[in-house]
Amino acid sequence: MDAVKKNEIAFTAPHFKVTETGRKILEQGGTAIEAMVAAAATIAVVYPHMNGLGGDGFWLISEPGKAPIGIDASGKAAQLATLDFYKGYDSIPARNGKAAVTMAGAVAGWQEALAVSQEWQANLPLSTLLSDAIELAKNGSKVTKTYVDASKKTQLDLLSVQGFADCFLKNGGIYEQGENLTLPALAHTLEQLADNGLNDFYQGDIAARLAKDLAMAESPIRLADFHSYQAKRVTPLQVKTSVGTLYNLPAPTQGIASLLILALYDRLYTQGKTATDMAHLLIECTKQAFIARNQFVTDESRLAMDLSSLLDDEQLEKMCHEIALERAQPWPHQAKHGDTIWMGACDSEGRMVSYIQSLYWEFGSGVVSPSTGIVWNNRGSSFSLEKDSLQELGPNLKPFHTLNPAFAELSDGRRMSYGTMGGEGQPQTQAALFSRYVYHQMPLDQAISEGRWLLGRTWGDVSHNLKVERDFADIAADELAARGHDLVIVDAQNELMGHAGAVVLHPEGQTNAATDPRSDGSAIFGDFIK
Repeated sequence: MDAVKKNEIAFTAPHFKVTETGRKILEQGGTAIEAMVAAAATIAVVYPHMNGLGGDGFWLISEPGKAPIGIDASGKAAQLATLDFYKGYDSIPARNGKAAVTMAGAVAGWQEALAVSQEWQANLPLSTLLSDAIELAKNGSKVTKTYVDASKKTQLDLLSVQGFADCFLKNGGIYEQGENLTLPALAHTLEQLADNGLNDFYQGDIAARLAKDLAMAESPIRLADFHSYQAKRVTPLQVKTSVGTLYNLPAPTQGIASLLILALYDRLYTQGKTATDMAHLLIECTKQAFIARNQFVTDESRLAMDLSSLLDDEQLEKMCHEIALERAQPWPHQAKHGDTIWMGACDSEGRMVSYIQSLYWEFGSGVVSPSTGIVWNNRGSSFSLEKDSLQELGPNLKPFHTLNPAFAELSDGRRMSYGTMGGEGQPQTQAALFSRYVYHQMPLDQAISEGRWLLGRTWGDVSHNLKVERDFADIAADELAARGHDLVIVDAQNELMGHAGAVVLHPEGQTNAATDPRSDGSAIFGDFIK
Protein backbone atom coordinates (compact mmCIF):
# COMPACT_ATOMS: atom_id res chain seq x y z
CA MET A 1 0.00 0.00 0.00
CA ASP A 2 1.32 3.45 -0.87
CA ALA A 3 2.17 5.76 2.03
CA VAL A 4 -0.30 8.54 2.61
CA LYS A 5 1.14 11.74 1.18
CA LYS A 6 1.87 14.32 3.83
CA ASN A 7 1.31 18.01 3.37
CA GLU A 8 4.22 20.41 3.52
CA ILE A 9 4.62 22.28 6.81
CA ALA A 10 4.72 26.03 7.33
CA PHE A 11 5.20 28.52 10.13
CA THR A 12 5.44 32.30 10.32
CA ALA A 13 6.13 34.62 13.24
CA PRO A 14 7.34 38.21 13.74
CA HIS A 15 10.64 37.04 15.31
CA PHE A 16 12.98 34.59 13.57
CA LYS A 17 13.83 32.72 16.78
CA VAL A 18 10.14 31.97 17.22
CA THR A 19 9.82 30.60 13.71
CA GLU A 20 12.76 28.31 14.51
CA THR A 21 10.87 27.03 17.56
CA GLY A 22 7.73 26.37 15.53
CA ARG A 23 9.67 24.62 12.81
CA LYS A 24 11.47 22.41 15.32
CA ILE A 25 8.21 21.12 16.80
CA LEU A 26 6.66 20.53 13.36
CA GLU A 27 9.75 18.61 12.24
CA GLN A 28 9.39 16.35 15.30
CA GLY A 29 5.89 15.47 14.10
CA GLY A 30 4.16 17.84 16.47
CA THR A 31 0.81 19.34 15.58
CA ALA A 32 0.25 22.91 14.44
CA ILE A 33 -1.18 23.57 17.91
CA GLU A 34 1.89 22.20 19.70
CA ALA A 35 4.15 24.26 17.44
CA MET A 36 2.08 27.32 18.25
CA VAL A 37 2.17 26.77 22.02
CA ALA A 38 5.95 26.37 21.86
CA ALA A 39 6.21 29.50 19.74
CA ALA A 40 3.86 31.43 22.06
CA ALA A 41 6.15 30.69 25.00
CA THR A 42 9.26 31.65 23.03
CA ILE A 43 7.85 34.92 21.73
CA ALA A 44 6.87 35.88 25.27
CA VAL A 45 10.61 35.78 26.00
CA VAL A 46 12.12 37.39 22.90
CA TYR A 47 9.34 39.98 22.30
CA PRO A 48 8.29 40.74 25.91
CA HIS A 49 7.21 44.28 25.06
CA MET A 50 4.53 42.92 22.73
CA ASN A 51 3.03 39.92 24.52
CA GLY A 52 3.47 37.52 27.39
CA LEU A 53 2.04 35.01 29.85
CA GLY A 54 0.31 37.90 31.61
CA GLY A 55 -1.76 38.70 28.53
CA ASP A 56 -4.56 37.37 26.35
CA GLY A 57 -4.81 34.92 23.47
CA PHE A 58 -7.24 34.10 20.66
CA TRP A 59 -7.07 30.96 18.52
CA LEU A 60 -8.59 29.88 15.21
CA ILE A 61 -7.91 26.17 14.62
CA SER A 62 -8.76 24.38 11.37
CA GLU A 63 -8.72 20.63 10.80
CA PRO A 64 -9.25 19.53 7.17
CA GLY A 65 -12.85 18.73 6.41
CA LYS A 66 -14.17 20.17 9.67
CA ALA A 67 -15.53 23.57 10.68
CA PRO A 68 -12.86 25.75 12.32
CA ILE A 69 -13.06 26.23 16.06
CA GLY A 70 -12.11 29.28 18.06
CA ILE A 71 -10.66 29.64 21.54
CA ASP A 72 -11.31 32.80 23.52
CA ALA A 73 -8.48 33.08 26.04
CA SER A 74 -9.11 36.70 26.94
CA GLY A 75 -9.29 37.78 30.54
CA LYS A 76 -12.39 38.87 32.42
CA ALA A 77 -12.40 41.73 34.92
CA ALA A 78 -11.61 40.92 38.53
CA GLN A 79 -14.37 40.50 41.11
CA LEU A 80 -13.19 43.73 42.77
CA ALA A 81 -13.15 45.65 39.47
CA THR A 82 -16.12 47.93 40.13
CA LEU A 83 -16.85 51.60 39.57
CA ASP A 84 -16.39 52.07 43.32
CA PHE A 85 -12.86 50.63 43.15
CA TYR A 86 -11.99 53.48 40.76
CA LYS A 87 -13.89 56.18 42.61
CA GLY A 88 -12.20 59.53 42.01
CA TYR A 89 -10.86 58.47 38.62
CA ASP A 90 -12.25 59.76 35.32
CA SER A 91 -10.87 56.72 33.54
CA ILE A 92 -8.98 53.56 34.36
CA PRO A 93 -5.23 54.29 34.42
CA ALA A 94 -3.33 52.99 31.39
CA ARG A 95 -0.29 52.04 33.47
CA ASN A 96 0.49 50.73 37.00
CA GLY A 97 -1.33 48.26 39.22
CA LYS A 98 -4.75 49.82 38.77
CA ALA A 99 -4.38 49.21 35.03
CA ALA A 100 -4.05 45.47 35.74
CA VAL A 101 -7.81 44.89 35.76
CA THR A 102 -8.34 41.64 33.84
CA MET A 103 -7.15 38.08 34.29
CA ALA A 104 -4.43 36.78 31.97
CA GLY A 105 -5.94 34.18 29.66
CA ALA A 106 -3.05 33.23 27.38
CA VAL A 107 -1.79 30.22 29.35
CA ALA A 108 -5.33 28.84 29.76
CA GLY A 109 -5.63 29.21 25.99
CA TRP A 110 -2.48 27.12 25.51
CA GLN A 111 -4.03 24.51 27.79
CA GLU A 112 -7.35 24.43 25.93
CA ALA A 113 -5.62 24.32 22.54
CA LEU A 114 -3.46 21.40 23.68
CA ALA A 115 -6.66 19.60 24.69
CA VAL A 116 -7.77 19.94 21.05
CA SER A 117 -4.36 18.71 19.91
CA GLN A 118 -4.60 15.70 22.22
CA GLU A 119 -7.79 14.72 20.37
CA TRP A 120 -5.66 14.44 17.22
CA GLN A 121 -2.64 12.60 18.63
CA ALA A 122 -0.65 12.23 21.86
CA ASN A 123 0.92 15.55 22.81
CA LEU A 124 4.65 16.07 23.18
CA PRO A 125 5.81 16.73 26.77
CA LEU A 126 5.50 20.30 28.02
CA SER A 127 9.23 20.20 28.73
CA THR A 128 9.79 19.79 24.99
CA LEU A 129 7.33 22.53 24.03
CA LEU A 130 8.74 25.04 26.51
CA SER A 131 12.44 24.15 26.15
CA ASP A 132 13.38 26.94 23.72
CA ALA A 133 11.59 29.57 25.79
CA ILE A 134 13.31 28.38 28.98
CA GLU A 135 16.74 28.36 27.37
CA LEU A 136 16.33 31.85 25.90
CA ALA A 137 14.96 33.27 29.14
CA LYS A 138 17.91 31.77 31.05
CA ASN A 139 20.75 32.53 28.68
CA GLY A 140 19.31 35.57 26.94
CA SER A 141 18.24 36.78 23.53
CA LYS A 142 19.42 39.76 21.53
CA VAL A 143 17.45 42.94 22.09
CA THR A 144 15.56 44.00 18.95
CA LYS A 145 15.02 47.49 17.59
CA THR A 146 11.31 47.27 18.38
CA TYR A 147 12.18 46.48 22.02
CA VAL A 148 14.48 49.51 22.15
CA ASP A 149 11.82 51.74 20.59
CA ALA A 150 9.16 50.48 23.01
CA SER A 151 11.52 51.07 25.94
CA LYS A 152 12.23 54.63 24.86
CA LYS A 153 8.53 55.32 24.50
CA THR A 154 7.56 53.89 27.90
CA GLN A 155 10.60 54.41 30.14
CA LEU A 156 9.37 57.53 31.94
CA ASP A 157 5.85 56.15 32.42
CA LEU A 158 6.99 52.77 33.68
CA LEU A 159 10.24 53.48 35.53
CA SER A 160 8.55 53.53 38.92
CA VAL A 161 5.96 50.79 38.23
CA GLN A 162 6.46 47.66 40.34
CA GLY A 163 9.12 45.34 38.94
CA PHE A 164 9.47 47.00 35.55
CA ALA A 165 12.95 48.54 35.83
CA ASP A 166 14.50 45.43 37.38
CA CYS A 167 13.10 43.23 34.64
CA PHE A 168 13.23 45.27 31.44
CA LEU A 169 15.74 48.10 31.96
CA LYS A 170 19.51 48.05 32.36
CA ASN A 171 20.43 49.87 35.57
CA GLY A 172 17.43 52.13 34.99
CA GLY A 173 18.53 52.84 31.42
CA ILE A 174 17.56 51.40 28.06
CA TYR A 175 19.17 48.34 26.52
CA GLU A 176 20.89 48.90 23.20
CA GLN A 177 19.96 46.88 20.15
CA GLY A 178 21.91 43.62 20.06
CA GLU A 179 22.58 43.47 23.80
CA ASN A 180 21.66 40.32 25.70
CA LEU A 181 18.40 40.34 27.70
CA THR A 182 17.94 37.57 30.25
CA LEU A 183 14.71 36.92 32.15
CA PRO A 184 15.72 34.51 34.94
CA ALA A 185 12.51 34.75 36.99
CA LEU A 186 10.43 34.02 33.88
CA ALA A 187 12.73 31.09 33.05
CA HIS A 188 12.02 29.61 36.49
CA THR A 189 8.26 30.10 36.00
CA LEU A 190 8.36 28.36 32.61
CA GLU A 191 10.30 25.47 34.16
CA GLN A 192 7.68 25.19 36.89
CA LEU A 193 4.89 25.12 34.28
CA ALA A 194 6.77 22.40 32.38
CA ASP A 195 7.11 20.35 35.59
CA ASN A 196 3.72 20.94 37.20
CA GLY A 197 1.47 21.57 34.19
CA LEU A 198 -0.09 24.73 32.80
CA ASN A 199 -2.87 24.63 35.38
CA ASP A 200 -0.33 25.75 37.99
CA PHE A 201 -0.79 29.23 36.54
CA TYR A 202 -4.40 29.31 37.77
CA GLN A 203 -4.71 26.76 40.56
CA GLY A 204 -1.22 26.25 41.99
CA ASP A 205 1.83 27.95 43.41
CA ILE A 206 2.30 30.32 40.46
CA ALA A 207 -1.28 31.57 40.87
CA ALA A 208 -0.71 32.24 44.58
CA ARG A 209 2.48 34.20 43.93
CA LEU A 210 0.97 36.18 41.06
CA ALA A 211 -2.09 37.10 43.14
CA LYS A 212 0.12 38.29 46.00
CA ASP A 213 2.34 40.38 43.71
CA LEU A 214 -0.64 41.94 41.88
CA ALA A 215 -2.34 42.88 45.16
CA MET A 216 0.92 44.47 46.29
CA ALA A 217 0.81 46.60 43.12
CA GLU A 218 -2.77 47.72 44.00
CA SER A 219 -4.44 45.69 41.26
CA PRO A 220 -8.01 44.53 41.98
CA ILE A 221 -7.07 40.97 40.91
CA ARG A 222 -7.10 38.34 43.69
CA LEU A 223 -6.47 34.60 43.94
CA ALA A 224 -10.18 33.81 43.52
CA ASP A 225 -9.99 35.40 40.04
CA PHE A 226 -7.27 32.92 39.07
CA HIS A 227 -9.25 29.99 40.45
CA SER A 228 -12.40 30.89 38.53
CA TYR A 229 -10.81 31.55 35.14
CA GLN A 230 -11.09 29.24 32.13
CA ALA A 231 -10.50 29.74 28.43
CA LYS A 232 -13.42 28.61 26.31
CA ARG A 233 -14.03 27.19 22.87
CA VAL A 234 -16.22 29.43 20.73
CA THR A 235 -17.89 29.24 17.35
CA PRO A 236 -16.19 31.63 14.92
CA LEU A 237 -18.15 34.21 12.96
CA GLN A 238 -18.16 33.46 9.24
CA VAL A 239 -19.19 35.02 5.97
CA LYS A 240 -19.45 33.52 2.49
CA THR A 241 -18.04 35.63 -0.32
CA SER A 242 -17.40 35.11 -4.03
CA VAL A 243 -13.88 33.83 -3.23
CA GLY A 244 -14.66 31.54 -0.30
CA THR A 245 -15.69 31.47 3.35
CA LEU A 246 -13.91 33.77 5.80
CA TYR A 247 -13.72 33.18 9.56
CA ASN A 248 -12.92 35.34 12.55
CA LEU A 249 -13.57 35.57 16.29
CA PRO A 250 -16.86 36.70 17.89
CA ALA A 251 -17.32 39.32 20.63
CA PRO A 252 -15.57 40.78 22.52
CA THR A 253 -13.14 40.99 19.57
CA GLN A 254 -13.39 43.21 16.50
CA GLY A 255 -13.47 40.09 14.31
CA ILE A 256 -16.81 41.28 12.94
CA ALA A 257 -15.08 44.39 11.59
CA SER A 258 -12.49 42.33 9.74
CA LEU A 259 -15.20 40.21 8.13
CA LEU A 260 -17.32 43.24 7.25
CA ILE A 261 -14.46 44.99 5.44
CA LEU A 262 -13.83 42.01 3.18
CA ALA A 263 -17.53 41.15 2.72
CA LEU A 264 -18.14 44.71 1.55
CA TYR A 265 -15.05 44.79 -0.65
CA ASP A 266 -16.18 41.53 -2.24
CA ARG A 267 -19.26 43.39 -3.51
CA LEU A 268 -17.36 46.50 -4.66
CA TYR A 269 -13.88 45.53 -5.87
CA THR A 270 -14.88 45.21 -9.54
CA GLN A 271 -15.56 48.97 -9.55
CA GLY A 272 -11.85 49.58 -9.12
CA LYS A 273 -9.24 49.61 -11.85
CA THR A 274 -6.09 50.74 -10.02
CA ALA A 275 -4.18 50.18 -6.78
CA THR A 276 -5.49 53.55 -5.62
CA ASP A 277 -9.08 52.43 -6.24
CA MET A 278 -8.39 49.29 -4.23
CA ALA A 279 -7.04 51.26 -1.28
CA HIS A 280 -9.85 53.82 -1.40
CA LEU A 281 -12.56 51.16 -1.46
CA LEU A 282 -10.95 49.22 1.38
CA ILE A 283 -10.65 52.40 3.45
CA GLU A 284 -14.31 53.23 2.88
CA CYS A 285 -15.29 49.64 3.74
CA THR A 286 -13.24 50.05 6.92
CA LYS A 287 -15.24 53.11 7.92
CA GLN A 288 -18.54 51.26 7.57
CA ALA A 289 -17.19 48.29 9.49
CA PHE A 290 -15.87 50.45 12.33
CA ILE A 291 -19.15 52.33 12.66
CA ALA A 292 -20.97 49.02 13.15
CA ARG A 293 -18.25 47.66 15.43
CA ASN A 294 -18.34 50.68 17.72
CA GLN A 295 -22.12 50.59 17.90
CA PHE A 296 -22.48 46.93 18.86
CA VAL A 297 -19.32 45.10 20.02
CA THR A 298 -19.04 44.60 23.77
CA ASP A 299 -18.90 41.74 26.29
CA GLU A 300 -20.92 38.79 25.00
CA SER A 301 -23.46 39.12 27.84
CA ARG A 302 -24.22 42.71 26.83
CA LEU A 303 -24.70 42.23 23.08
CA ALA A 304 -27.87 43.89 21.83
CA MET A 305 -27.94 41.72 18.71
CA ASP A 306 -26.42 38.69 17.06
CA LEU A 307 -23.30 40.14 15.43
CA SER A 308 -23.55 37.69 12.53
CA SER A 309 -26.72 39.49 11.42
CA LEU A 310 -24.49 42.39 10.35
CA LEU A 311 -23.20 40.05 7.64
CA ASP A 312 -26.67 39.47 6.15
CA ASP A 313 -27.16 40.54 2.54
CA GLU A 314 -29.55 43.34 3.50
CA GLN A 315 -27.12 44.89 6.00
CA LEU A 316 -24.18 44.60 3.62
CA GLU A 317 -26.16 46.28 0.84
CA LYS A 318 -27.07 49.18 3.14
CA MET A 319 -23.39 49.71 3.96
CA CYS A 320 -22.39 49.46 0.30
CA HIS A 321 -24.77 52.31 -0.52
CA GLU A 322 -22.71 54.52 1.82
CA ILE A 323 -19.54 53.92 -0.21
CA ALA A 324 -18.60 55.90 -3.32
CA LEU A 325 -15.59 55.22 -5.56
CA GLU A 326 -14.82 58.91 -6.13
CA ARG A 327 -15.54 60.33 -2.67
CA ALA A 328 -14.27 59.67 0.85
CA GLN A 329 -16.65 59.76 3.78
CA PRO A 330 -15.61 62.30 6.46
CA TRP A 331 -14.04 60.47 9.36
CA PRO A 332 -14.13 61.55 12.99
CA HIS A 333 -13.36 58.42 14.94
CA GLN A 334 -11.86 57.42 18.28
CA ALA A 335 -9.11 54.94 17.52
CA LYS A 336 -7.82 52.08 19.63
CA HIS A 337 -4.31 51.21 20.83
CA GLY A 338 -2.78 47.81 20.36
CA ASP A 339 0.45 45.87 20.85
CA THR A 340 0.23 42.28 19.84
CA ILE A 341 1.84 39.40 17.97
CA TRP A 342 0.21 37.17 15.32
CA MET A 343 1.55 33.77 14.21
CA GLY A 344 0.41 31.11 11.77
CA ALA A 345 1.13 27.39 11.39
CA CYS A 346 0.36 24.37 9.21
CA ASP A 347 1.37 20.81 10.11
CA SER A 348 1.92 17.76 7.93
CA GLU A 349 -1.71 16.67 8.36
CA GLY A 350 -2.98 19.98 6.98
CA ARG A 351 -4.13 21.24 10.38
CA MET A 352 -3.76 24.99 10.59
CA VAL A 353 -3.66 27.63 13.32
CA SER A 354 -4.12 31.39 13.34
CA TYR A 355 -3.09 32.80 16.72
CA ILE A 356 -2.83 36.15 18.48
CA GLN A 357 -1.23 36.88 21.86
CA SER A 358 -1.19 40.32 23.44
CA LEU A 359 -0.51 42.59 26.43
CA TYR A 360 -2.49 45.48 24.84
CA TRP A 361 -0.05 48.46 25.03
CA GLU A 362 3.75 48.10 24.97
CA PHE A 363 4.68 46.22 28.17
CA GLY A 364 0.98 46.23 29.15
CA SER A 365 0.36 47.76 32.57
CA GLY A 366 4.11 47.73 33.21
CA VAL A 367 3.52 45.75 36.41
CA VAL A 368 5.95 42.85 36.71
CA SER A 369 5.39 40.14 39.28
CA PRO A 370 8.82 39.99 40.97
CA SER A 371 8.40 36.35 42.02
CA THR A 372 7.45 35.08 38.54
CA GLY A 373 8.93 37.56 36.04
CA ILE A 374 5.51 37.91 34.37
CA VAL A 375 4.45 41.34 33.07
CA TRP A 376 0.70 41.95 33.30
CA ASN A 377 -1.60 43.24 30.58
CA ASN A 378 -3.54 46.53 30.68
CA ARG A 379 -6.41 45.41 28.45
CA GLY A 380 -8.89 46.46 31.15
CA SER A 381 -7.96 50.10 30.65
CA SER A 382 -10.29 50.04 27.64
CA PHE A 383 -13.26 49.66 29.99
CA SER A 384 -15.24 52.83 30.64
CA LEU A 385 -16.01 54.28 34.07
CA GLU A 386 -19.08 55.97 32.59
CA LYS A 387 -22.33 54.52 33.92
CA ASP A 388 -24.40 52.71 31.25
CA SER A 389 -21.62 52.90 28.67
CA LEU A 390 -21.42 49.98 26.23
CA GLN A 391 -17.98 49.32 27.73
CA GLU A 392 -18.88 50.03 31.38
CA LEU A 393 -16.54 48.28 33.84
CA GLY A 394 -18.00 45.44 35.87
CA PRO A 395 -16.80 42.22 37.55
CA ASN A 396 -16.38 39.18 35.28
CA LEU A 397 -16.97 41.23 32.12
CA LYS A 398 -14.56 41.32 29.19
CA PRO A 399 -13.41 44.58 27.58
CA PHE A 400 -13.45 45.27 23.86
CA HIS A 401 -10.55 43.55 22.06
CA THR A 402 -8.80 44.65 18.91
CA LEU A 403 -7.37 41.11 18.66
CA ASN A 404 -8.74 38.96 15.84
CA PRO A 405 -6.85 36.12 14.13
CA ALA A 406 -8.25 35.33 10.67
CA PHE A 407 -8.75 32.21 8.57
CA ALA A 408 -10.20 31.53 5.12
CA GLU A 409 -11.31 28.51 3.13
CA LEU A 410 -11.08 29.61 -0.49
CA SER A 411 -13.30 28.30 -3.28
CA ASP A 412 -10.31 26.93 -5.20
CA GLY A 413 -9.33 24.67 -2.27
CA ARG A 414 -6.65 26.85 -0.70
CA ARG A 415 -6.83 27.36 3.06
CA MET A 416 -5.29 30.50 4.52
CA SER A 417 -4.27 31.48 8.03
CA TYR A 418 -3.46 35.19 8.25
CA GLY A 419 -3.30 38.13 10.62
CA THR A 420 -1.28 40.94 12.13
CA MET A 421 -0.65 42.95 15.24
CA GLY A 422 -1.47 46.64 15.35
CA GLY A 423 -4.67 47.43 17.24
CA GLU A 424 -6.89 49.55 15.03
CA GLY A 425 -4.78 48.53 12.07
CA GLN A 426 -5.47 44.80 12.38
CA PRO A 427 -8.64 44.61 10.24
CA GLN A 428 -7.15 47.05 7.75
CA THR A 429 -3.90 45.17 7.28
CA GLN A 430 -5.75 41.86 7.07
CA ALA A 431 -7.94 43.33 4.35
CA ALA A 432 -4.97 44.74 2.43
CA LEU A 433 -2.95 41.52 2.37
CA PHE A 434 -5.98 39.30 1.70
CA SER A 435 -7.27 41.51 -1.13
CA ARG A 436 -3.90 41.79 -2.79
CA TYR A 437 -3.29 38.05 -2.61
CA VAL A 438 -6.77 36.68 -3.33
CA TYR A 439 -8.57 39.30 -5.44
CA HIS A 440 -5.58 40.80 -7.24
CA GLN A 441 -3.35 37.69 -7.52
CA MET A 442 -0.28 39.29 -5.97
CA PRO A 443 2.42 36.94 -4.64
CA LEU A 444 1.98 36.35 -0.91
CA ASP A 445 5.23 37.98 0.21
CA GLN A 446 4.58 41.01 -1.99
CA ALA A 447 0.99 41.31 -0.72
CA ILE A 448 2.45 41.72 2.78
CA SER A 449 5.53 43.81 2.03
CA GLU A 450 4.07 46.45 -0.31
CA GLY A 451 3.19 49.89 1.06
CA ARG A 452 0.13 50.05 3.30
CA TRP A 453 -2.17 52.56 4.94
CA LEU A 454 -3.79 53.01 8.33
CA LEU A 455 -6.99 54.88 9.17
CA GLY A 456 -6.77 56.14 12.75
CA ARG A 457 -3.96 55.27 15.14
CA THR A 458 -2.06 52.28 16.36
CA TRP A 459 1.15 53.30 18.12
CA GLY A 460 1.48 56.96 17.20
CA ASP A 461 -0.18 60.09 18.51
CA VAL A 462 -3.95 60.07 18.74
CA SER A 463 -5.26 61.14 15.34
CA HIS A 464 -8.07 60.19 13.01
CA ASN A 465 -6.36 60.80 9.69
CA LEU A 466 -5.18 58.38 7.05
CA LYS A 467 -1.50 57.45 7.28
CA VAL A 468 0.06 56.20 4.05
CA GLU A 469 3.52 54.67 3.68
CA ARG A 470 5.73 56.66 1.34
CA ASP A 471 6.17 53.96 -1.30
CA PHE A 472 2.40 53.62 -1.67
CA ALA A 473 1.89 57.37 -1.34
CA ASP A 474 4.11 57.91 -4.39
CA ILE A 475 1.46 56.28 -6.56
CA ALA A 476 -1.73 56.98 -4.62
CA ALA A 477 -1.50 60.03 -2.32
CA ASP A 478 -2.55 62.75 -4.78
CA GLU A 479 -5.59 60.84 -5.99
CA LEU A 480 -6.62 59.83 -2.44
CA ALA A 481 -6.39 63.46 -1.34
CA ALA A 482 -8.47 64.53 -4.34
CA ARG A 483 -11.20 62.11 -3.23
CA GLY A 484 -11.31 63.79 0.17
CA HIS A 485 -9.01 61.68 2.33
CA ASP A 486 -7.25 63.60 5.12
CA LEU A 487 -3.88 61.92 4.82
CA VAL A 488 -0.30 62.17 6.05
CA ILE A 489 2.69 60.38 4.57
CA VAL A 490 4.90 58.25 6.83
CA ASP A 491 8.15 56.41 6.14
CA ALA A 492 8.00 53.24 4.08
CA GLN A 493 8.21 49.85 5.85
CA ASN A 494 6.86 51.53 8.97
CA GLU A 495 6.20 49.44 12.08
CA LEU A 496 3.17 51.66 12.60
CA MET A 497 1.49 49.46 9.97
CA GLY A 498 1.83 46.30 12.04
CA HIS A 499 3.59 42.95 11.61
CA ALA A 500 1.54 40.90 9.16
CA GLY A 501 1.94 37.28 8.15
CA ALA A 502 0.17 34.46 6.37
CA VAL A 503 0.32 30.70 5.82
CA VAL A 504 -1.37 29.11 2.80
CA LEU A 505 -2.00 25.41 2.21
CA HIS A 506 -2.73 24.54 -1.43
CA PRO A 507 -5.09 21.67 -2.27
CA GLU A 508 -2.21 19.56 -3.63
CA GLY A 509 -0.43 19.77 -0.24
CA GLN A 510 2.11 22.47 -1.00
CA THR A 511 2.47 25.32 1.49
CA ASN A 512 3.47 28.94 1.23
CA ALA A 513 4.18 31.37 4.06
CA ALA A 514 5.39 34.92 4.42
CA THR A 515 6.21 37.38 7.16
CA ASP A 516 6.40 41.14 7.34
CA PRO A 517 9.69 42.94 6.61
CA ARG A 518 8.47 45.51 9.15
CA SER A 519 9.12 42.91 11.89
CA ASP A 520 12.09 40.79 13.00
CA GLY A 521 10.33 37.71 11.69
CA SER A 522 10.80 34.88 9.27
CA ALA A 523 8.63 32.30 7.54
CA ILE A 524 9.37 28.69 6.66
CA PHE A 525 7.43 26.41 4.35
CA GLY A 526 8.04 23.26 2.36
CA ASP A 527 8.83 19.59 2.75
CA PHE A 528 11.04 19.50 5.85
CA ILE A 529 9.76 16.18 7.20
CA LYS A 530 11.49 13.17 5.67
